[in-house]
Amino acid sequence: MFGILVLCATLAPLGNIAHAQAYPDHTVKIIVPFPAGGSADTVPRIIADWLSRKWKQPVIIENHTGAAGNIGAELAYHADPDGYTLLSAPPPPLVVNQNLYPHLAFDPGKFEPIVVMASVPNGLFVNPNKIKANTVAEVIDAMKRNPGKITDATQGNGTTSHLTAEMFQMMAHVKMQHVPYRGTAPALQGLLAGDVDIMFDNLGVSLPLVKAGKLKLLAVASKKRLADLPDVPTFAETLPGFESTAWYAVVAPPKTPKAIVDKINADINEALRQPDIQAKLKKLTATVVGGSPAQTASYMHADVERWGNVIKAAHIKLQ
Repeated sequence: MFGILVLCATLAPLGNIAHAQAYPDHTVKIIVPFPAGGSADTVPRIIADWLSRKWKQPVIIENHTGAAGNIGAELAYHADPDGYTLLSAPPPPLVVNQNLYPHLAFDPGKFEPIVVMASVPNGLFVNPNKIKANTVAEVIDAMKRNPGKITDATQGNGTTSHLTAEMFQMMAHVKMQHVPYRGTAPALQGLLAGDVDIMFDNLGVSLPLVKAGKLKLLAVASKKRLADLPDVPTFAETLPGFESTAWYAVVAPPKTPKAIVDKINADINEALRQPDIQAKLKKLTATVVGGSPAQTASYMHADVERWGNVIKAAHIKLQ
């Protein structure tokens, strides 16, 4: 009996490796828990297109929106752990929502981390017809003169844009009126239409609207000024220590075999090294991250602590 157990223990890893070598042999589905039109959807589509050519199998994106990413994350969490259903998400369902929602139908910490594909700094965008300020200091002054009257669009409760706005209010000692939308695209539509005044959003899909003269970018939330936007100041120049970045990770359902996780990680890292992929990401003002599954786990754990501290300090409550 002991010999049989040893033999089974020996053969199990070999079976996983063989399965990984054959992977994928049919369509791979990547669930994105936010609507099409934002960076959370655009970044994984760029990678999925490359993987479909690499793997010679369809790699499709499915958008399952709602509850700050929880609906799509739950679907991926309960999927078969065979590598054929993955989740691509920005911070909310992976590192934020456990500090906001009293009960989740999934445990974010049990996803199998694969890789963080890219990160994009957030910025302060204003509708120039509604806000005449040209600097962060001027916006702060306007908010202090009109407490609670300037409206702020976010991608939804608990999203990066929401937490960035809360951090801004806390550090600048101001108050805005929060207007949550269901994703980046509808929030930007509201901002463009003048239904709201400002928005803290990643630069990916918003920057072209600035270049077209439809929105004004007052600051970026990176540590230093961006090389491509040298004339745009950082928030930290007005509010020391202010930093906020959106990132886009790929994770697998719990208990997905390590051999499959490692293969997906290696292939996505290969994609991130391709000049054409880097060029597409650069158009979104995205910085390639990459790295191992262990580095991905550490990256996400650091953000759990960072945003958890913001949520507690700002006393953020879900509406």
